Amino acid sequence: MTEAHPVAATYLKNAVQSGAKLILVDPRKHKLAEFADIHAPLLVGSDISFLNSLMYVLIDEDLYDKDFVKDHTEGFDELKVKVKEYPPEIAAKTCGIEPSMIYEIARELSKVKPVMCCYTLGITEHTCGRNNVVSIANLQMLLGNMGVESGGVNPLRGQNNVQGACDMGALPNVYPGYQPVINEKSVEKFEEFWGVGGLDKENGLMIPQMMDGLVDGKVRAFYIFGENLANTEPDIKKVEHELSSAEFLVVQDIFLNETTVFADVILPAAAWSENDGTFTNSERRVSRVRTASEAPGIAKPNWWIFREIAKRMGQKWSSNSAKEIWDNELSVLAPQFGGIKYSRIEKDGLQWPCPTVEHTGTKFLHKDGTFTKGRGTFLPVDWTPPAEVPDEEYPLVLSTGRRLYHYHTRTQTGRCEGLNELLPEETADISYADATDLGIDNGEMIYVSSRRGKVKVRANVTDEVPKGLVWMAFHFRENNANWLTNPAFDPITLTAEYKACAVRIDIIEGNL
Repeated sequence: MTEAHPVAATYLKNAVQSGAKLILVDPRKHKLAEFADIHAPLLVGSDISFLNSLMYVLIDEDLYDKDFVKDHTEGFDELKVKVKEYPPEIAAKTCGIEPSMIYEIARELSKVKPVMCCYTLGITEHTCGRNNVVSIANLQMLLGNMGVESGGVNPLRGQNNVQGACDMGALPNVYPGYQPVINEKSVEKFEEFWGVGGLDKENGLMIPQMMDGLVDGKVRAFYIFGENLANTEPDIKKVEHELSSAEFLVVQDIFLNETTVFADVILPAAAWSENDGTFTNSERRVSRVRTASEAPGIAKPNWWIFREIAKRMGQKWSSNSAKEIWDNELSVLAPQFGGIKYSRIEKDGLQWPCPTVEHTGTKFLHKDGTFTKGRGTFLPVDWTPPAEVPDEEYPLVLSTGRRLYHYHTRTQTGRCEGLNELLPEETADISYADATDLGIDNGEMIYVSSRRGKVKVRANVTDEVPKGLVWMAFHFRENNANWLTNPAFDPITLTAEYKACAVRIDIIEGNL
């Protein structure tokens, strides 16, 4: 959190300094370890084994919230059977955490209410990412930490306004407000409001499917909006082949970047500070964003660009501002936003669901243990290893993430001289033990290779990283970790396994 979500991390550190306890579960001994009461250094990709083991202890020692489980959940017996397979003495072999620490953490969790569970992309960017999230939800329901303020499951999203984009229907299976595209009533409502017919009643494609479709011709036109895919997707060589195969490619962005190289048309968009509109954060709070400066040149707000394209396709949209789009369309079509109007979010915003203009917003979900579907369902899941594990040829694990001084692919921060001075290049973070075994000095240039590529990068020898792990980011093009990462995906979410692949390190001969 200190690297990827520094503002949220500040609140967390303040809470610790005010008496809250922090349990950090992470392969790396990063900055939050200094604030943690317990740091559990689990092995990369072993989250489910660890979580199931915690639940084994809670159930075996009768430490779980029996009233919450009885009154508000279903599927407990099935969960109990599954976690019985993960006693700490067995789970320790796959998650790398001592049994005594697993017992200690489980007992500590049972003593406190509420417990808030926060995670970043280290949970979701696995081939078992969906199951990781399900397992955390299982744990929090077992502890009775759902439906209470400051409890629950708190995913910290990967980019600013990811929550807002999802809310607006930027997913292949829902309309705005998470209304399923396969639902007949949803389709009828949007067809009538938009004045169109024949909306597709099947779920759309996810990004990996779209990228594959560029190569086999199933996708003939590709519109990329605010995403530098040529740097962010796993196995960059594969991505470049897919983008170069596109019959017609449109990129809408605020700067030229590695992806615009492949574009047939580039649409210059206004940046966040040049836009008027809303952002939605991870706690579902819809807040106003106001124009701080006019967009340069011919750059236009995103909604304006979309409207003008629609106009050239024969559709005349009546809305002429972000406010009109929200007040007259989104809040009308999506029940969860029905009570959110621009006039009501001038100060601190509102949290959805907010169904009416009299509603004050929803501070936390599932109040009093009442879930959307009624009872919360325990979904037992098994631990599965990463798609690619170390072997004799590639004996190390590469895991990736972000660094404090740069954001994503540096499309914006790479233009800031001060930030480039603070972090001018990428490094490969390795342990003292691995550096000694390989004969590598701190600051030495090395090769890091996987089955997909090889990058030349400076070694950063640090005690943050355990033996056997290499940690890199994807901010810089030349030594981007995504030249190496594995295009293996969660079978349900199709999220890539950025957090685990097999690599090796080679010394560069004559290196000075």
